[in-house]
Amino acid sequence: MMPSAARQAKNYNTVSVHLNAMNYFGDLVPKTSFTSFRFGATRPNLGISYMHRFAPRISGRVGLSYGRITGNDQKSTDNKDADAVYRYNRNLSFRNDIVELSAVGVLDLFENRGTYLKRRDFSPYVFAGVAGYYHNPKGVKGSEVVALQTLGTEGQKSNDRAAKGYEKPYSRAQISIPFGLGANYRINRQMNIGYEIGWRKTFTDYLDDVSGNYADQNDLSAKAQEYADRSAEAFPLIKQDPKFRGSYGVKGQKRGTNNEDDWYIVSGFHLSYILIPDTKSPKFR
Repeated sequence: MMPSAARQAKNYNTVSVHLNAMNYFGDLVPKTSFTSFRFGATRPNLGISYMHRFAPRISGRVGLSYGRITGNDQKSTDNKDADAVYRYNRNLSFRNDIVELSAVGVLDLFENRGTYLKRRDFSPYVFAGVAGYYHNPKGVKGSEVVALQTLGTEGQKSNDRAAKGYEKPYSRAQISIPFGLGANYRINRQMNIGYEIGWRKTFTDYLDDVSGNYADQNDLSAKAQEYADRSAEAFPLIKQDPKFRGSYGVKGQKRGTNNEDDWYIVSGFHLSYILIPDTKSPKFR
């Protein structure tokens, strides 16, 4: 037997467009605390999604989005801060364009047993799921933009990589765990406007191409050397300073911290349109 017209009207579908902001947490942020981010590093993110309502509180949603994260030692840290001056002088920077395909479950905090026409005016929710994404961190020097993963800035592309103690090249295709919260507000019978913030727990420390220690410069290509150690670009005499001598570009010295994977955050507004359910009653012979 086909579902009743009333049931069809309750289990409706929604399409949405998303206008978001993106930030990240990793090695190139103002502080090492998890909540640290630089507002000036915020970049746009655009997305579309399709959601099906299964029950009074439960929906499933798939989405596709594209956005950018950035980080810059010089802009995010203070050279007068003793805890940040090393990173300031390190002078690394990146940008990373991320394409994400996600599937999440959505739980409304207040149930709605009516049809879409009788949905609540204000509906907060939480969500969690899984996502696959493609990322490609890049370094920028003037008009030059270089993909960093292909260079192996921490020795990943060197000969006898394992014997020299370097990590294997990281993948640009990754998975993450998206989770967060949001709220929808009813505009009219078929449209909602909403706001959402979501965190992405990743399983890589290379969203910014910075994780472990400096490689031996002799193990890197000429272009990889340029982007592995950029301290001398801003501070030509930094390696002669007694306080920092031997800190930058020397194999085994800390380039980043690999004790925690990177995260990215997506937050913003969405406009949703409810597809009118087909409520025709079934015919019987």
